[in-house]
Order: sequence, then structure tokens, then C-alpha cells
Amino acid sequence: MKKKLDNLTLLIPAKNEPESLPLVLKELKKYKIKKVIVLQKDDKDTIKAIKDKKSKIIFQKKNGYGSAIKEGIYKIKTKYLCIFNADGSFNPKELFQMSKSLKRFNFVFGSRYSKNAGSKDDTFLTFIGNKIFSLLGKLFFNIQLNDILYTYIMGDTKKFKSLNLQNHDFRICIEIPLKIATKKFKYTFSSSFERKRFKGEKKVNEFKDGFLIGYYMLKKFLIR
Repeated sequence: MKKKLDNLTLLIPAKNEPESLPLVLKELKKYKIKKVIVLQKDDKDTIKAIKDKKSKIIFQKKNGYGSAIKEGIYKIKTKYLCIFNADGSFNPKELFQMSKSLKRFNFVFGSRYSKNAGSKDDTFLTFIGNKIFSLLGKLFFNIQLNDILYTYIMGDTKKFKSLNLQNHDFRICIEIPLKIATKKFKYTFSSSFERKRFKGEKKVNEFKDGFLIGYYMLKKFLIR
């Protein structure tokens, strides 16, 4: 019997994941859950790899990780949604624990730096960067998260839409918690163990994306 997750849709942004995404979808067959995959129309290899997986596909109008997320949000109709990686690093078993918190909170953030959590995909640079940005989030904006850039995020779909997200790239990782805190929505975090990606290469550029995220945070702090 498939495990049910009612009123929840997985939003899966994908880019050049012809090897990992089919494995992710195969694993998700154990669960009765809706899925929306967002990718670029010219990502032929990934599209071909999942053509028989019976998942809803949305072609994003603008390129970028942020665009995939924000465009996908507006296509989801269930009460809740969860951003879910296409590379296999997120464990779907954790969805059940996260969903329990939605009885009291509007958003639940996965955290690799909590009790009984961890990561096999974190590098030294991403670990240090995340710690720094999490600290800045607390100091600048009173965001009470210890893993601020980890986008294993579940929440109320209407409230996700109300965030009016703007960033097209990885800056959306900080824009989401910043706007949630600004709007004073209720949020918490749940322990998560990030697995090593199934196959392929990371899409994050630690230096470039780290600079963009840092600049975005500084800009938002100065214009408050």
C-alpha cells in the first residue's frame, strides 16, 4: 500500500538531471503524492528521461532555479506544497515529520544542522557559507533558522504565493525565509539528513552564488 500525503504537492525544479530525476521519481512511487516538475523547454535529455513517469511537467518561462520555483508555485492547487530537489539529496521519508508541524506552523524548513541531522552533500565552503548567512539572517532580520539556505521547505500554498517572490537565481534561497519572517508567518524547522546526490553535478557555484546572496542580504538590510 502506498503511503499517503494528502493535500500536498512536491514542487521539483530540475535542470540537466537526466540521470538523477528518474531515480527520484521511482523512489516517490512508494508514496501517493502529487508532483510538479519545472524545467526548461530545451532540457531535452531530462524530458526524454522522464517521459514515461506520468508526472506533470511545467516549462519555465525564464531560466534559473528561482524562476523554476516561483513559476511552479503558481501552478499548484493543493493546500500545501514542498520544494523537493531533483538530484536525490532530499529523503521523502522526512515529508511525514515535516507535515505534522503544519498543524501549528505555516512553513517548515528542513535543517541539516539540528539534532539527528546531517549531510553527505555539504562541502566545506557550503557549510561555512551557510553558517555565516544563517548568523546574518538572525542578526539582520531575526530569522530563527540554523540552515537558512537549505530549500527543503514545506508550507501553505496560499502563503507561498503571497510572498511574491522575485529572484530568478539562487538568491531565492534567502528571499523565501526573509519574506516569511517579514510577513510574520509562523515557521519552524525539522531535522533533515541530506543524502549524496544520486548522479550528476551540483548546480551551485559557491563563490558566485555566495556573493549574490550576500549582496542581496546587505541590500535588504540597508533599505529597511
